Amino acid sequence: MKQTHSFLAALLNTSLVVQIALGIVVGALLGSYFPLAANSFSLLGSLFVGALKAVAPILVFVLVMSSIANHRHGTQTQIKPILILYILGTFAAALTAVVFSFLFPTHLTLSASQANLKPPQGIGEVLHTLLFKLVENPITALSDANYIAILAWAIGLGLVIRHGKQTTRDMLSDLSDGVSSMVKWIIRLAPLGVLGLVAHTVSATGFHSLLDYSQLLGVLLGAMLTIALVVNPLIIFTKLRSNPYPLVFRCLRESGITAFFTRSSAANIPVNMELCRQLNLDEDTYSVSIPLGATINMAGAAITITTLSLAAVHTLGIPVDFATALLLSIVATVSACGASGVAGGSLLLIPLACSLFGISNDVAMQVVSVGFIIGVIQDSAETALNSSTDALFTAACCLDSRQSVREQLKASSNA
Repeated sequence: MKQTHSFLAALLNTSLVVQIALGIVVGALLGSYFPLAANSFSLLGSLFVGALKAVAPILVFVLVMSSIANHRHGTQTQIKPILILYILGTFAAALTAVVFSFLFPTHLTLSASQANLKPPQGIGEVLHTLLFKLVENPITALSDANYIAILAWAIGLGLVIRHGKQTTRDMLSDLSDGVSSMVKWIIRLAPLGVLGLVAHTVSATGFHSLLDYSQLLGVLLGAMLTIALVVNPLIIFTKLRSNPYPLVFRCLRESGITAFFTRSSAANIPVNMELCRQLNLDEDTYSVSIPLGATINMAGAAITITTLSLAAVHTLGIPVDFATALLLSIVATVSACGASGVAGGSLLLIPLACSLFGISNDVAMQVVSVGFIIGVIQDSAETALNSSTDALFTAACCLDSRQSVREQLKASSNA
């Protein structure tokens, strides 16, 4: 009994990443060899994701409003350069997907259809949806997790309360601390939640259906890994002029792993907030940039839209010149930024990109159906890239370039 107690105590004292890794292994074993037991453990995953999704809208609303309301006049934030990196990173992701799609052209077998899904008919419709989501009732926005409206109301109220009484601003600060504490409690349950999610996924799918689309998955994952391990580090290096990989790997480890299994950038907002706090970043900056990134920083979505659209192009034998490929990258970037305003996310924006090549909506929706088949891996990897990049770009703009990233990471770890 004493040995068991000592083992549990040692396990609880290890880092959260180690605990999550152990949860992944145990979940995979349960899903593979004890599928009936895995179904019971899946409740842990559902509860974990449900808790994150429940607290994330309130956290974003309170943190952004409190941050703006308590912002001191003359204090500099890094929102503008972060926004530039968000757009640059998403466009670079679309271009990378174009290169991979031409180097490894993929041909699909198109047969299934998704007649019940209604994709947007153009960029105008995407922007129209975003604008109307912007002015949604704040109570409805919180209940539906409409982060565009939540950000708009939080920024507006924060600007107004900024000129109010100090007691009101102090109350918002205390409320922000309280919600943040609840988030920390939920994050501590991540190992159990990930265990349940992995067990359910492995027992339900076994990944057998993914073998038929191994090349398509290879192109998608190859492009995403290139962005995560090559392009993003280059962008960070130009910003900090120091070795970017300690920061890159930390963001992938502490943000990307959780996002991979929750498959929700919104649900991963609390994780990114905690990571930014551990890195000693400016709270006035990351309390706005992280929820904003979960809405518009969509490198993974740009890769998905571009890759699947070009797979349809190669399948149909349509020639593509450089100018059209560049236009596709621009459309994919704009569409990815608007993905949060469309039900179904990045997959339902594929027909919009396909329309550039004259591909009919019926054929494009068959490509969407392929996306749903590989969604177990595609959506997980896409979310991991999107969410970890939110933290990465925020950290890059907040960290002082006069001190090496390695030294700052070491200092924040020892704090």
